[in-house]
Amino acid sequence: MAIPCHIIVEGNPAIIYASRNGAPDKVRRILQPFLEKFWQERETSGEYRDTPECLLAQVVVRFGFEICEDDFSNLRVGLNYAPDAEYLYHIAGDRTVSVWQATEAYRQNPALGLAVCQPLTEEVYRVASPAAP
Repeated sequence: MAIPCHIIVEGNPAIIYASRNGAPDKVRRILQPFLEKFWQERETSGEYRDTPECLLAQVVVRFGFEICEDDFSNLRVGLNYAPDAEYLYHIAGDRTVSVWQATEAYRQNPALGLAVCQPLTEEVYRVASPAAP
């Protein structure tokens, strides 16, 4: 069953859209270990410039590898929210990942984004400990 989702990186206007495999348990299994490695590499290198840009690009690569198989048409990057997204994942600068569920208000006007989505508080998680840049 297709479960479309968005992945949003704080500080980056681009929005990732995947047309399938967007259920919270599936996304977390991919996203959490990836983010742990990403933040560890940033800390090791001491590089904090362009973090939102690097993070978004690397999430696209990781999800392309994990969920696209032979069809990359189900993964894209844009500036607009899709009305069919079921879940929206927000990666904050403090390394917190929050999961939001689309509502009818979102479906009617997806441009409102997270403001009209329902937070799934049981799905919030923090990846690694934040380091001061």
